[in-house]
Amino acid sequence: MIDVRMTKEEREEFLAKPFVGIISITHPDAGRAPVASPIWYDFTPEAGVWVLTGPTSIKGKALHQAKAFAMAVQEDFLPYRYVTASGPVVEVREAERERDLRPMAHRYLGEEEGDRYTATYPDGAFGHVYRMEPRYWLTNDNNKNPNLKPA
Repeated sequence: MIDVRMTKEEREEFLAKPFVGIISITHPDAGRAPVASPIWYDFTPEAGVWVLTGPTSIKGKALHQAKAFAMAVQEDFLPYRYVTASGPVVEVREAERERDLRPMAHRYLGEEEGDRYTATYPDGAFGHVYRMEPRYWLTNDNNKNPNLKPA
């Protein structure tokens, strides 16, 4: 059997790239399917995974109630790679423009466009930071499979 799992270092290097993640959270209404949505994220080994969203959005309501989430991040060209992380939310706080929103916007849009994006938010309207401590990981790097070659 071919081992296509990523090492810890490969996983951290992968998550450092600005892919859009898919967050999955238990729905706040019992009996409903989980909330699954694209979202910007950031990751460091020290802090874990963190996201920004409004506390009154469906994602925010679900995060407040579930106190845990899973995140899937993939590279969507073949041979594809992905990382999933799941665990408890260990921090919830109001987001700050300079500490949270601007760095996230720079991560995804670059400095100039990120500054323009950040300026569109009025003071105090930055949502909340939800920080998750990854406890469970799944990884796959099909570049390690010699039977799969790019198309």
